[in-house]
Amino acid sequence: MERIWGGRKLAELFGKNLPANKRIGESWEIVDRPEAQSVVARGPLKGKTLHELWKEGRLLIFGEVPNAPRFPLLIKLLDAHEKLSLQVHPPEQVARKLGGEPKTEFWYVAAADPGAELLLGFCKPSTRVQFENALREGTAADYVHKIRVKPGDAAFLPAGRLHAVSAGNLLIEVQQNSDTTYRVFDWNRRDDSGQPRQLHIKQAMASIDFKDVTPKLVRPKGETLVRHELFEVQKWNLDSPREATPRGQFAVVCCVTGKLRCADVDLAPGEFFLVPARLQDRQLQPRRKGTRLLRITIPA
Repeated sequence: MERIWGGRKLAELFGKNLPANKRIGESWEIVDRPEAQSVVARGPLKGKTLHELWKEGRLLIFGEVPNAPRFPLLIKLLDAHEKLSLQVHPPEQVARKLGGEPKTEFWYVAAADPGAELLLGFCKPSTRVQFENALREGTAADYVHKIRVKPGDAAFLPAGRLHAVSAGNLLIEVQQNSDTTYRVFDWNRRDDSGQPRQLHIKQAMASIDFKDVTPKLVRPKGETLVRHELFEVQKWNLDSPREATPRGQFAVVCCVTGKLRCADVDLAPGEFFLVPARLQDRQLQPRRKGTRLLRITIPA
């Protein structure tokens, strides 16, 4: 996905085949959207879309999961060569009123330049009126809580959390299947035609949680980075073969470092594999020392 803030790190660090001379900000890796689909690459289901699997083979592929019209997660890679807009995703009740989709998400920092930051919530108690004044005065950045990050850090972003990403971050994002973003400030940036990017101030103001002050990065509990009703993300140091999930449950595996193999598929950093619920050979085997992965599931 071309983005005004994107770069070329998805090719440099993760070996993605990017179109030439394009600023690529996002790679949608596991996706079931009307405008984009993951497609099975090999095997007896080769060519099937994720949506077809969800509709036609849900129990076989995904096991017992909550009912939904589409696969409920969207998993991405993000390359912030420049900083993203200051933005918010709506909570469910607000999204319903505004005609959007709710979005709670999780970020894992796969790579970060020195000084890279995540902007999360407010740095001090602030009212809607104060923040609206700051937007008019161009001082909105003074209200945002900035956190210096390094590879391996992670953040949970409930819907309603004001946020942005500074330049120099390469993130793995796990989120609700949604593409609703309300931009509230874009650092006075202009697009290639010299026009300011569209903002959604009214919608953003209705969505922002103004009580969200100085949130922290994720504090792992053992291997678990986050467990929420929408998704669970674990980080594994894969030193020896290990079963991806118990039989009857699916998982999405992302290789972060090193190299791993499952069934007859090898994964390099930045590559993803959906382990079907009924797959016989579900052993994840490290192929290099220092292999680390994220395992993403939907809690029962």
